[in-house]
Amino acid sequence: MRRFMVTSAAFLALRSGTGWWDEVNGSGLWQDRIFHTLALLYGLLSVVALIQLIRIECRVPEFGWTTQKVFYFLNFLVDGVRSLVFVFRRGIEKISPEIIQHILLDFPGLAFFTTYALLVLFWAEIYYQARSVSTDELRPTFYAINAVVYVTQISLWLVLWWKPIQPMTIVPQMLFAGVSLFAAFGFLLYGGRLFLMLKHFPVESKGRQKKLQEIGYVTAICFLCFLFRCVMMCISAFDRTAEFDVLDHPILNFVYYMFVEILPSSSVLFILRKLPPKREITQYHPIH
Repeated sequence: MRRFMVTSAAFLALRSGTGWWDEVNGSGLWQDRIFHTLALLYGLLSVVALIQLIRIECRVPEFGWTTQKVFYFLNFLVDGVRSLVFVFRRGIEKISPEIIQHILLDFPGLAFFTTYALLVLFWAEIYYQARSVSTDELRPTFYAINAVVYVTQISLWLVLWWKPIQPMTIVPQMLFAGVSLFAAFGFLLYGGRLFLMLKHFPVESKGRQKKLQEIGYVTAICFLCFLFRCVMMCISAFDRTAEFDVLDHPILNFVYYMFVEILPSSSVLFILRKLPPKREITQYHPIH
């Protein structure tokens, strides 16, 4: 937490200065360069997720749509849409009515939450199954949480469309902040529990050390990135000079999206790159 508060303070100090920061922010050329760089990074992540999905399907086609396949498919969609948004970022700013701009910029963030909440769900299922506890309520709870988040966001979009006043834009940002905080502690709770459970397995257990490292890294990265998103959303909601998703704050856009989506996505795709065993006969656990 302290690290992210220091980072946020550093951002505020940077943007309050003059010189190169204001020059880059005010330059249409630099705005396009930064947005196209983000588009390229998201495009690469989308391609990597698609390639991994195809590799898994070729390896174990008989298992249908496993959690692992859905996870990579959602990564492919989210990163692909983000890439297109940044390719046409300047054109999106001209779309009318303005509510469509909010939908195009905000919806991928909701889908990103769903994608990584799916990973938390998978870990929760493994943890409870290992402790011989029923997991029947986990998936309905996952669907219910996502339904509440999406219905709430759609309702806020409709209200904003009906009455597009500045104070109303704060509410969706605080919703995103709350959702990000919820996701952060979801990773901390179930990633931490799974890590501690594996830590107590016998030392000679096959792959124990590697799985410990995978779960530990993913838990730490996703927890910190979602927490950082929460902090930045709160700052942006009440300080217009700290807003991202606007054309004249390209540096802030770059730093924000690098930390809250590109870094966790690239890290998780790399850490969980291992393919499932070929033609596994026993129960198939997708994400390893």
